[in-house]
Amino acid sequence: MILTSIYNAPVSYYALLLKHREAIVLEQYDHYTKQTYRNRCRILGANGPLDLVIPVVKNHGKKVHMKDVKIDYDTDWQKNHWRSIVSAYASAPFFEFIEDAYAGFYLRKEAFLLDLNVGLMEVALDQLQIRTDITISDAYRHTYNDYDARESIHPKRCFRLQDHSFQPATYQQVFSEKHGFVPELSIMDLLFNEGPNARMILEQSLHWQKETRP
Repeated sequence: MILTSIYNAPVSYYALLLKHREAIVLEQYDHYTKQTYRNRCRILGANGPLDLVIPVVKNHGKKVHMKDVKIDYDTDWQKNHWRSIVSAYASAPFFEFIEDAYAGFYLRKEAFLLDLNVGLMEVALDQLQIRTDITISDAYRHTYNDYDARESIHPKRCFRLQDHSFQPATYQQVFSEKHGFVPELSIMDLLFNEGPNARMILEQSLHWQKETRP
């Protein structure tokens, strides 16, 4: 399976990784496009869903490969993102056990967006205990022999309408009494709220997993 690199990707992204974990390729030669999850994630705060967006260095209309996208540190986005994450999840049951795994990424300054995304992805995979070998693409291919999910997970598309094996399982969220259950948030939402049960929630979201159980 081949996927794009995403910032603190939504739950469906990790459901796909769990389903296809035997062979994962991350695309680095796709053209960076705005209004995608490549540089944004969605969390649930007191006032509802909130998008956290990483500013990137502008290239004045030129197409840039994902591997070459640089993070813009002219504003203190790291402080703002981490403050929003803490505000949203400080009272979540497993936040104090996981926060240190994430906090360092909001202190050090990665030059490239791809490196930051991959580092955060490795944290989530470790917390979910998903063991898989991930390789980075060595060239762009218009077609891919295996499952091509490069553009499947997008803020403006409903993934479960594209892949009917995925139906997000509900779980307790910090502000669920106020907003109800909000699906397809960043994997951080699932991890901070469910901790060691997070992988089970992913499995419950995959119909194929339910059907193959004895």
